Amino acid sequence: MSVRYECDDGSNTSNADLSASDVQFCSPRFWAMMTDPIMALDTAMFTILAAHVGLAIGTLSRHLHKRPDLRPLVNRLLRFDTVGIYLLTERGHGLDAFNIETTATKTSEGFIINTPREEACKFMPASTPSFGFPKVALVMAKLIVDGEDRGGRFFIVPVCNEREMFHGVESIRLGPRPGTSPLDFSITRFNHVFVPYTALVSSNLGDYSISQSPLEAWWDEVWRIPLGTMAVTAPWITSIRAAAFIAGKYSMHRSLQGKGIEPIPIISFRTQQWPIAHAIAVGLVMNNWYPTVAMHTMDKTLDHRVLHGLAVIAKTTACRHFQRCIPEVAERCGAQGTFEHNYMARIDNDGKGVIIAEGDVLTLCIRLFSELLLERYRIPLPDASESLLAQHAVSLLEENKELLKQLRGGHRSEAFGNLILPQAEPAIEAIGHAMAYSAGLRSGLPRPILDIYECAVIRRDPAWYSENAGLTRIDQRIREDEAVTSVIPNLETYLDDLNIEEYVSAPIVSDEAWKAYYGAMPVFTGNAVPIIDQVQAML
Repeated sequence: MSVRYECDDGSNTSNADLSASDVQFCSPRFWAMMTDPIMALDTAMFTILAAHVGLAIGTLSRHLHKRPDLRPLVNRLLRFDTVGIYLLTERGHGLDAFNIETTATKTSEGFIINTPREEACKFMPASTPSFGFPKVALVMAKLIVDGEDRGGRFFIVPVCNEREMFHGVESIRLGPRPGTSPLDFSITRFNHVFVPYTALVSSNLGDYSISQSPLEAWWDEVWRIPLGTMAVTAPWITSIRAAAFIAGKYSMHRSLQGKGIEPIPIISFRTQQWPIAHAIAVGLVMNNWYPTVAMHTMDKTLDHRVLHGLAVIAKTTACRHFQRCIPEVAERCGAQGTFEHNYMARIDNDGKGVIIAEGDVLTLCIRLFSELLLERYRIPLPDASESLLAQHAVSLLEENKELLKQLRGGHRSEAFGNLILPQAEPAIEAIGHAMAYSAGLRSGLPRPILDIYECAVIRRDPAWYSENAGLTRIDQRIREDEAVTSVIPNLETYLDDLNIEEYVSAPIVSDEAWKAYYGAMPVFTGNAVPIIDQVQAML
């Protein structure tokens, strides 16, 4: 089956020849689609595809061997004849999706899906018929049998056809998110919607038993979420590469007239060089690391909590890099960096959504960090002797473990929330920095690129490096200066290494591209003559 996807302006098109097996087992073809650079050009398109393929098709795929009746639906989804949406979280519960309130009450003929109150409305996948596609939802609901809650299960619920909602299903379109790719984000509610027995997403349709481990059973239901956490990260790494390329190329041809005869390119200034070098280094290091960590999340020999932990680390690291790099390089492009046609301003706004997609970054970090400190499982870390960044990551874990031992009441104390949890995100990010740098060392990334990346990470916690690595503030500035100096002579090579030019349409990348864009813009002219008021002196 083939999924075809293109940008909203039709400028780029790709095809993904995917089977249900490709999606279920996250084959190279699945990851090739998720990491296709075109995804970073239209975030609305990627949002639809990530839920449609990764979550909806992915959830159904593992039941096909025992549920051949699901095959026609999966085939329609693979052909994109029908759009699949994933209705898990609720407006009143957010990330606490284990405690959702939507019910699926068993009857003699099937199930009744119902939203008991406003707080139980599903929030916020796009469920309207606005774009002319039939949609079907996987709805997480509490299975109620003989008045007893049997735990959360997914149910297949048709939502709309090409023109209107199905009876009993109501979609309330949310307001637009400013400056982002358009998508019909919605609040969805169900008013006693009947579905047949076959709507239950299960390999065993007659199994309505209560699990002895409800939380483990729930995680088994939402098994695609860790993979989704990893998948939603990919476009933001591409975006960093694109922004670095745009700002780098712009800075090389944009010039100022100094005191001499020849114009001076703005890339000549250190204040311009650092943001560009920083974004290039992050783009190259993240792009090198991501495929490795993505493959680790498919390792079935690892504890599922470790797999989710790796996805959280990757998302946290890449997203926070994105949030620092994009605004910085956009600002260094001056007024040009604020316009949508130059990409950076819009992708900066779109990026705010990924922070909460497949789990809010901070909340995910709090959970992971707490479990690591309690040693419920271990994440494989680079050896501390490998690099300064590895030393930093190991040190943050160890110092917080020691602090936890000193707290009365342990991890349930108020002090744990006040002293340790604020360190969760910086510590998880530090682990990601160490892993990404280690992958760069193994892959033989250029030393100047690794040096810039190291300096960028040191900037995140300069006090630690001063206290533990003997790097004073001046030492850190000198280290940065040497790193930038080593990058600039090969700047064009590193920009080419980003391998993103064919996906960049921002007109500021060259003077020729700008003049072509300038010539195509609408021009307002006229023949009006201004009326000039004469000012007369009065005694």
